Amino acid sequence: MQIIVRDTELDTARMLDGYDCPAILMSADYKVLAANDLYTSTFGAIDPVRTPHCYQVSHGYDRPCDQAGESCPLAACKESGRKERVLHIHNTPRGREHVDVQMIPIKGQYGQLKYFVELLKPVRTASVDVSTPKMVGTSPAFNNAVDLINRVGPSEASVLLLGESGTGKELAARAVHDASPRRDKPFVIVECAGLTDTLFESELFGHLKGAFTGASYRKRGLVESAQGGTLFLDEVGDIPLHLQVKLLRLIESGTYRPIGSVQPQPADFRLVCATHKNLKTMVADGKFRQDLYFRINVFPICLPPLRERREDIPLVASALLHKLQSRLTLTPSAERWLSDQSFQGNIRELRNVLERACLLENSTEISTTTLEWAVAADRACERHHQESIQTLNPEQDFKSLQLRHLEKLLEEHGGDKQAAAKAAGISVRTLYRKLKEN
Repeated sequence: MQIIVRDTELDTARMLDGYDCPAILMSADYKVLAANDLYTSTFGAIDPVRTPHCYQVSHGYDRPCDQAGESCPLAACKESGRKERVLHIHNTPRGREHVDVQMIPIKGQYGQLKYFVELLKPVRTASVDVSTPKMVGTSPAFNNAVDLINRVGPSEASVLLLGESGTGKELAARAVHDASPRRDKPFVIVECAGLTDTLFESELFGHLKGAFTGASYRKRGLVESAQGGTLFLDEVGDIPLHLQVKLLRLIESGTYRPIGSVQPQPADFRLVCATHKNLKTMVADGKFRQDLYFRINVFPICLPPLRERREDIPLVASALLHKLQSRLTLTPSAERWLSDQSFQGNIRELRNVLERACLLENSTEISTTTLEWAVAADRACERHHQESIQTLNPEQDFKSLQLRHLEKLLEEHGGDKQAAAKAAGISVRTLYRKLKEN
């Protein structure tokens, strides 16, 4: 155990070794007094001279978190007098990481708040590393969703993921699975949209050989495949009303019968559902069973659209470029341009724009002009279908759009070509060439 500040009550510091996670002992004025071995091995030793305060250690701030625009568990703990919990992004030897922080107050002889124990548990379901397959982001809206996933993950509660199409509900469902004790068991996806009566039962429950014409072999259902793991029902709102009772029976009884069998089989899975529809409204309209709604909606999590987490867009874009195996990067102006877009299709739309831009870009960096053309291509196609205009000439339209963009930048920078080129993410020489070409 690392002792940062000597204290007469060393027994208080020694209790840190009783925790099975990284832990530090702090005073009411944010000073770090001690850290257990798990903290040192996970986050590194604390410099007793340069970083004696928790906010310096975890964030590199010169003042407490709540004075730097973030939530502060110690300040909340002092105000409430009880344990508090938040999700933070901390500096670690591996870079910035999401951390689940719990603050426990310790009272003195006369009931005053004397010490605070901070328990830190790294969150493995989210990241700021663009090369990871996990959810990425740092915004408050994103962190709130990650915090909820981290809280419900270890339980057996059914989770309902809500949000617009393209907000990453499947990735969130996998995060719930990865945060659970079932993480080493199967994660099975059921695409509910378009399932007919026969397909629904056959896909979910399987069938025996000879159960119906064409059943030449025994088929395992997805419920059986998910045994011991997680069953993810994607777009659960698309299940027809008359089939919903079969899903309800599965959930309530914990058993199912393969088609052609009279013997019930035990089902053992964690249920996670997702939908972009308003199930509550569907219940009121008689399109979704109320009893099924309450069974799947034990712990709802709403995933924010990109327009509510604009500060995450450059990070998400970089992660998508990595998944596309592209060596291209975004210019600073391109990142700012992306952050200003609303992206009604959310992450799916962003991915399409980036993939299109990768094919259009001739440089090593994706510029704002290329992104504008990538978006304009969609709009031009819409005009073509809506107004039956002539076929789009990509080369000519791209050059015209590029010229208008460069002229606008020159106007904004008072004719300063060097400043305009920098804003466009190109060299001055390239700016001259493009102006001459157009």
